[in-house]
Amino acid sequence: MEWTKVFENTLYLLALLNPASKVLFLSTYEPPLNSKQVFELSWKSSLAALGILASFAIIGQFVLNEIFRIDMYSLKITGGFVLFFVGWTAIQQGRFFQKRDHDLREDFNELSIVPLAAPLIAGPGTITVAISFAAEYGHIPCLTALVLALTVNFILMLFSLPLGRLLRFLHLVGPLIRITGLIVSAVAVQMILAGGTEWLKSTGCF
Repeated sequence: MEWTKVFENTLYLLALLNPASKVLFLSTYEPPLNSKQVFELSWKSSLAALGILASFAIIGQFVLNEIFRIDMYSLKITGGFVLFFVGWTAIQQGRFFQKRDHDLREDFNELSIVPLAAPLIAGPGTITVAISFAAEYGHIPCLTALVLALTVNFILMLFSLPLGRLLRFLHLVGPLIRITGLIVSAVAVQMILAGGTEWLKSTGCF
């Protein structure tokens, strides 16, 4: 296992996981959360997301190719477009998610799965990357990178309340969301270009 590749893939996954969106979600949730509730939501959502992403990494390519007859480049292009709109929304509106009063839940088990585990953690971008990384580098390096990235994301989620207060005090919430939105959009464009290049190669264009 090449640890350099594992480290690079971990950083790439962290960019897609976008911990800032989870920190802001937990720190601005209404009614306000306490530290115990943040811990409960953080570990439950992280564990659920790991299960989702690990499942896609292990059997995702088989399901796509053998059952749905979908090539990897199609998944990259589609996932890239979906991810791009997430980043573009953040750049334009200064938020990664729509917040509506009637969507607020008292059941933390439900909230930890939707929207935290999916789609905020295990979204279209991270699912696409999990499948493609497993196909390119193997299951063990991919799963290792997933665990490392999710661990860092989990730790940052645990500190959501003080981080949120600090960001609001420094008036950095808006700029941080837009900067990370720009990064997410750039990653999405790169994913689309990579998928398009693979498609062109499959057609024999070059």
